[in-house]
Amino acid sequence: MRKTFYILLFLVAFPAALPALAGNIEAVEVTAPGNRQLKLAVETPRSLNTSPNATSAREMSAVIAFDMNMSGTISAETREQLPAATPVPLAGTSYLPWSTAGFDLLVRGEYSITGDNLTVEFRLFDVLNQKMMTSKRYLGKIKDLRYFAHSFADEIMLFVTGEKGCFTTHVAYVSNQSGNKEIVIMNWDGYNQLQLTRNGSINLNPDFSPDGRELLFTSYKRGNPDLYKRALSNTVEVPVSNRKGLNITGSWSPDSSKIALTLSKDGNSEIYTLAKDGSRPVRLTVNSAIEVSPAWSPDGARIAFVSDRLGKPQIFIMNADGGNVRRLTTAGSYNVNPRWSPKGDKIAYARMSGGGFQIFTINSDGTGDTQLTSAGSSENPAWSPDGRFITFSSKRGGAEAIYVMRSDGSGQTRVSQGKGKTTQPAWSSH
Repeated sequence: MRKTFYILLFLVAFPAALPALAGNIEAVEVTAPGNRQLKLAVETPRSLNTSPNATSAREMSAVIAFDMNMSGTISAETREQLPAATPVPLAGTSYLPWSTAGFDLLVRGEYSITGDNLTVEFRLFDVLNQKMMTSKRYLGKIKDLRYFAHSFADEIMLFVTGEKGCFTTHVAYVSNQSGNKEIVIMNWDGYNQLQLTRNGSINLNPDFSPDGRELLFTSYKRGNPDLYKRALSNTVEVPVSNRKGLNITGSWSPDSSKIALTLSKDGNSEIYTLAKDGSRPVRLTVNSAIEVSPAWSPDGARIAFVSDRLGKPQIFIMNADGGNVRRLTTAGSYNVNPRWSPKGDKIAYARMSGGGFQIFTINSDGTGDTQLTSAGSSENPAWSPDGRFITFSSKRGGAEAIYVMRSDGSGQTRVSQGKGKTTQPAWSSH
């Protein structure tokens, strides 16, 4: 039984900011009648230049609309500027046409381009109460226009829900598009992909540091599955653990002081913690079973992990010092890939179901076990830093790709682009 689990584990684990300048802010409570979604119009920003860049303007409005539609809170539509003899300045917004069209909220913007420099200002209006809610001005380069739009989408979520969005964050993942399994990073919506590792080997299981500046990952570039870290700002890959055997599924503690991982240096796969420089290994599990995939709770007090100590892999939780081990999942015969929600109330994981895996969430006390996906085969869930979304890898009629969904399983959308197989996503906190 354990041999079968180890083979399956091997197949699962080893498959082939720019400043924003604040404008005037006025928080207004906005609600939609009948608890329906708020309806938002995103007007194409108008150019302050004599030669407007229509493509850039439409891209900015499309980014905001995509973010809002994915939120599940707001239904957004992009709209061209309303016909007028002369462009209506932001300060002179006319609300009647938008309220007549049934919109609750309106985003308007204006921009100027000088060479490769971009200045853009967005404003959010409460159409029903005829008030401006917030405005932001951004200064940068043309290449930053998507970031500026995502940043304002974050502000919209803040003023509508009281909690800022996650739309300027990133997802790291494993891609074989280059012919090898390399670590790649992209914007949360799949744009601006950047290959990080280029060692021509097998690189797996990326995990962001809590400040979002570093990545942990396992690499076979020296023949053994060793754990490395690297800053996103440079290309230096620093060995963290190159002990004999497995050095896999590394996970940063919430305060960055420790790393939990699986080591097999003593002949069996066990959960350990290390200091962030890889020193001072502390063994947490002492069992003849295979134990892998440690995941810290947001407060750092507990660690979820996978163990086959009862014959089949299940999710367990223990204290951060290895004490008080308890079984979390009781349904399903093969459960893997635990990840805590940012609030610590839920754990997402993958369960073998039928001919593949599906994503589930379960409350941290073992109640509320809920299936979120059903199409294809889906694995490796990871939460957005605000807990609104879950990213995961899924094979649905083609090569495995990275998807994003709302935390209730709705809105499942493919975000990874290009050819090849993309797996094992990790979501940054910043």
